[in-house]
Amino acid sequence: MADYPSILVLDMHTGGEPVRVIRGGYPPVLGETILAKRRYAREHLDHLRRMLMFEPRGHADMYGALLVQPTLPGADLAVLFMHNEGYSTMCGHATIALGRYAVDQGLVPKVEPVTEVGIECPCGLVRAHVEVRNGVTGRVSFDSVPAFLLAGQIQVEVPGHGPVLTDISYGGAFYALADAGAFGLDVRTSRTRDLVDAAAALTAAVRAQRSIVHPVEPDLGFLYGSILTDGRERPDQGPSANICVFADAEVDRSPTGSGVTARMAARFQRGILQAGQSCTFESVTRARFTGEVVGSATCGGQPAVTVRVSGQAHYTGEGRYWLEPGDEIGKGFLLS
Repeated sequence: MADYPSILVLDMHTGGEPVRVIRGGYPPVLGETILAKRRYAREHLDHLRRMLMFEPRGHADMYGALLVQPTLPGADLAVLFMHNEGYSTMCGHATIALGRYAVDQGLVPKVEPVTEVGIECPCGLVRAHVEVRNGVTGRVSFDSVPAFLLAGQIQVEVPGHGPVLTDISYGGAFYALADAGAFGLDVRTSRTRDLVDAAAALTAAVRAQRSIVHPVEPDLGFLYGSILTDGRERPDQGPSANICVFADAEVDRSPTGSGVTARMAARFQRGILQAGQSCTFESVTRARFTGEVVGSATCGGQPAVTVRVSGQAHYTGEGRYWLEPGDEIGKGFLLS
């Protein structure tokens, strides 16, 4: 079946969130820019996303990283991110995994104590910093694209819940940020299903009531998902727990790298923290990322910041996937 080649993958996870790195067998992804490649993959190769992300090879919360030819100067590799709904513009947990992958696979020369890796994402060039000790890779940090608070402390009318105080913030993707307490929930103790339903309701409400426009690139102007928090926003309150629900109600097991970026940008631009202050964020798996505002920036005239996010990725296995002739179910399915 020529449309379904044999595809090589290496599986990783960051904080429990899967990263299926597609490392071989994929057809060429055409396009002069990374966003053009993203459009090409969506329009011509989406059957392969469904085969690799959906059951029986994946599941509703599977996440993938397709390596493609870089188009930006300074990029050591380029990536398209994929999930249950399509192709995201940024993914911090996958960037952390890919930083380690790039060093271990020799895509960049290994340098101790830190190796830098340029990763071209759909939102722009991201710099990863990979710790290397005695030849072994460890914790990874990345410096974000310019991140900013689009709308701070706005009231969004969420059906069944009433008005909810919300930030809309950009960290390579746009997120709605709200306290889970506004829904009568606690991100540490409430059922995941209840948190998912609340976050999905917030996402739908924001999409219906607000226009999301990126100041530079129209392809980046959409609400990716919602992040419900424990309400702790000041650094002196200690680690803040959150749950990110994105795409088609997909749950991030990690603290969400682009979400941490968005939360840090919102905190900084609301005057809650200063540059150089480190904050810790915890996920539903109790995995932790740290975030720090490391510089000022602009994005199409919009005041912005650069955020450094740090975490740890691990390898879980590798495989080769194909579709046997006549296997219609094997093309991929999800149960609603």
